[in-house]
Amino acid sequence: MRISTVIFSLFFLVSMGYAKKAKSGDIKWAKSGNAYYQVEDGAIVETDLPSFTKKIIVPKESLANQNAGIYISIKNFSISEDGNKFLIFTNSKRVWRYETRGDYWVYNVIYKTLEQVGESLPESSLMFAKLSPDGSKVAYVSKHNLYEEELKSHKITQLTFDGTDKLINGTFDWAYEEEFGCRDGFRWSADGNQIAYWQIDATHIRSFLLMDNTDSIYSFTKPVEYPKVGEDPSACKVGVVNIANAQTVWMKVPGDAVQHYIPRMEWTPTNQLIVQQLNRKQNESNLFLLNPATGEANQIYTETDKAWIDIKSRWDDDNPKGWDFINNGKDFIWVSEKDGWRHIYTISMDGKKETLLTKGEYDMITLENIDKEHGYIYFTASPSNATQQYLYRVSLKGNGKLELVSPGEEKGTHNYDISPNGTFAKHSFSSHKIPNISEWVTLPSHKVIKESEQKLAVDKESKVEMIQVTTDDKVTMDGWMIKPVNFDSTKKYPVVFYVYTEPGATTVSDSYGIERGGTHLYYGDLAEDGYIVISLDGRGTPSPKGAEWRKSIYKQVGILNIRDQAMAAKKILQWKYVDANRIAVWGWSGGGSTTLNLLFQYPDIYKTGISIAPVAYRLSYDNIYEERYMGLPLENKADYIKASAITYANGLKGNLLLVHGTGDDNVHYQNSELLINELVKYGKYFQFMSYPNRTHSISEGAGTRIHLSVTFTKYLKEHCPGGGR
Repeated sequence: MRISTVIFSLFFLVSMGYAKKAKSGDIKWAKSGNAYYQVEDGAIVETDLPSFTKKIIVPKESLANQNAGIYISIKNFSISEDGNKFLIFTNSKRVWRYETRGDYWVYNVIYKTLEQVGESLPESSLMFAKLSPDGSKVAYVSKHNLYEEELKSHKITQLTFDGTDKLINGTFDWAYEEEFGCRDGFRWSADGNQIAYWQIDATHIRSFLLMDNTDSIYSFTKPVEYPKVGEDPSACKVGVVNIANAQTVWMKVPGDAVQHYIPRMEWTPTNQLIVQQLNRKQNESNLFLLNPATGEANQIYTETDKAWIDIKSRWDDDNPKGWDFINNGKDFIWVSEKDGWRHIYTISMDGKKETLLTKGEYDMITLENIDKEHGYIYFTASPSNATQQYLYRVSLKGNGKLELVSPGEEKGTHNYDISPNGTFAKHSFSSHKIPNISEWVTLPSHKVIKESEQKLAVDKESKVEMIQVTTDDKVTMDGWMIKPVNFDSTKKYPVVFYVYTEPGATTVSDSYGIERGGTHLYYGDLAEDGYIVISLDGRGTPSPKGAEWRKSIYKQVGILNIRDQAMAAKKILQWKYVDANRIAVWGWSGGGSTTLNLLFQYPDIYKTGISIAPVAYRLSYDNIYEERYMGLPLENKADYIKASAITYANGLKGNLLLVHGTGDDNVHYQNSELLINELVKYGKYFQFMSYPNRTHSISEGAGTRIHLSVTFTKYLKEHCPGGGR
């Protein structure tokens, strides 16, 4: 349930499961860091820095598919180590959330040739194709098996043979992808002679059956392997296959393969493997060095937490791949919250020495770049304002001070795409009042070398205000608010609260357009129609306020986060211009769950609620997410019951619109059916809208999104009319 509904465009991208298509603006760095590549007008163009001189490397005319008589559309691409081959991904198809299955072509810059990879395999069946380090071979997954192909001869060698829909080689099952961000499941060795890969055994995972009543006269089911909370996860192991003989050596990672997860695995500079293993509760992390020839494992590092341990995707752009080695492979970078703050450490390869790099009572937010040549690590943080984000750097030696790199006078949210050598960066900045600007700078001086086409100026039309609310529990919550157009403080207005509140996402940041997350479904303009709109981040959300803030929600999802929202709403109801009789709340996914709990547990506050795709019964969701934040139900099932909205269904007094797609493979339609039974049992009346075969995004099919928007708007206007009174 890691869907972030912060900004509509982001929500729509994630929930729709669309791959990020290579397009103008998306860049891939050259190995040197002094140039970058991007797609422009169907071609791949190299831009030199700092001159910004452009050169077409892969002409559009060279991407003609002679068999189909069309140009290849570039969905994504990667580049060989020597820069002479471009591996182009096209004709992509959706797998769960993202378009990770498709066709691949190799363009040779030297010989100006374009050749398809895996041509004899089914169309659009290749996944995560990668060139070998020397660029002579390419490996990929097709139909859950690994293949290797010699580019010169086009000889294809199948490396695994046991792959099925339930025995998955080189990629992952639904739960690993959804909750760990794991998709690409294999890695080339440095010499190109071996491939390390995950094997996920989901043969014992029960399938949840989605019912399709509309695509044929007779209904049929769509099975999704889905481990519900409390059910055993898929077994996981790591193997190393020899390219020459297709023989796999299985790594001897200690511990039960079913009761542990392996969310990270990479080759080390010394041609060993390093893996991170989590226990099922995800509160113990072990690092192992593995011998690829024998499979023998050597444990080098252990960490425990009273709640849970986040993995790399939490602070590295939702990407669990990669392991950051420094000092010629003698040490690596690690991130931990063990001292109460998310800090960066260096760990020696034997695990015996660690050095804290980021010292102080603040959280690093994202790790941006390791400048090995100059001995610095760049990361974002915001020590004084959790809604903002700035670039900082510290010495890799651990003896330097924290240096602010972003312009301190630009208060808001800064984002960076930094070159591998730490010299250049694409910088963007915005605040709740300042529209986004994008420019090029040098680091660490932050000197602008290419100015933004946009001007750094306040949007005088912006209605967004940043606010803070402190509850009687002494909890201070950050938020944003929009007041009605022509606001009159002598009148009373309705309030629409937009909520998420779970560990998966925040809804508040000092960035331009943040309010769209809470307003995008409304067919019109909420401010024009006389509504106050507010969103608040309470405890348990992943704000950079320290581990205690984030992890206080452990075993209390549906309780603590709900109380924070309600107590903040009580304070807001004391504002003289708020109409206590017109208080609405809405949310999607985890926000839908929050909406239900607020409406049921605090009916004297919230009069109207719109809940979309909610987890109404916490024992119905997947095991990785729920057990991370709630513990194992065999040990504390009562906490799950207490956290579930259906437990409080009898508390409904106000108006409820419940919305769900029947084809939701993430939060199953089952949740709404279970809730409906409870509401019916207690004689509670409500409105329900189901969308046949729509997924968690409720977007498929002609007219769906506009229909949902109009339904949302009409219900809100009818039951919580806008305007000052």
